[in-house]
Amino acid sequence: MIEHFKVNNLKELDLVANKIINLTKNHRKFAFFAEMGVGKTTLIKSMSNLLGVKDLVNSPTFSIVNEYLINNKQKIYHFDLYRIKNEMELLDIGYEDYLLGTNYCFIEWPEIGAKFIDENFVTIHMRMLENKRYIDVKF
Repeated sequence: MIEHFKVNNLKELDLVANKIINLTKNHRKFAFFAEMGVGKTTLIKSMSNLLGVKDLVNSPTFSIVNEYLINNKQKIYHFDLYRIKNEMELLDIGYEDYLLGTNYCFIEWPEIGAKFIDENFVTIHMRMLENKRYIDVKF
């Protein structure tokens, strides 16, 4: 199934994030595809906050992965693979182990780990056109 959203301004992003969460209730793995500056991290922040994260959500550009607590049992692992050079680096950080778990995984720049993206992933493609964000969600 594919859903399409148009976001006219950042205030609307929370509404779209809420719709994405409701549409994908049975999914925990999300791959975010977009050029730099389109709003991947902003959307992830909104989704994380709506899921109940109390921590500060920010881009794991240099740490590669950030961990956020939802509750005593659930976590979100937020990846930024922009600086990863090859699949071996992914394996070195235990990427597969994260994906095999039951926690949420939000992955920015997932292209380097494309072979790990399967039918259980929600793929989110974002683009900007004339100051509007277009978000396509496939699940």
